[in-house]
Amino acid sequence: MSLFSSEVFTLATGRTERVVDITERCRRFLYDNDAYNGLLNVFVPHATMGVAVLETGAGSDDDLLAALGAILPKDDRWIHRHGSPGHGRDHVLPAFIAPHATLPVLDGGLELGTWQSVTIVDTNVDNPDRQVRLSYLG
Repeated sequence: MSLFSSEVFTLATGRTERVVDITERCRRFLYDNDAYNGLLNVFVPHATMGVAVLETGAGSDDDLLAALGAILPKDDRWIHRHGSPGHGRDHVLPAFIAPHATLPVLDGGLELGTWQSVTIVDTNVDNPDRQVRLSYLG
């Protein structure tokens, strides 16, 4: 027998580039849905966001934003030109940081490494409110 549950929640990312840790929200979703062994999929239905598993709180999240700024400069080089200046690069972001991640759930817990967190990466300052879909299959 398999179990499937899914929910969408709104995440306020504000008007600055951000890496937002949603690990606890993922754990709460798994607990609320009696997840035991299976897979958690995190998906953002936006053309300008990504989902990343990385260390947070020790500077890695700021390092990621700095690296994205170096790889994808916020300037007028982009053909895609609507929105704030340099917004075209936000539409390229999902090619570097996918808009989804699938993670193992074992014995009711999210199977992450010691320093790993589930994060949303949002460089789009034009849209302060975002949607995140969590789906569990077990």
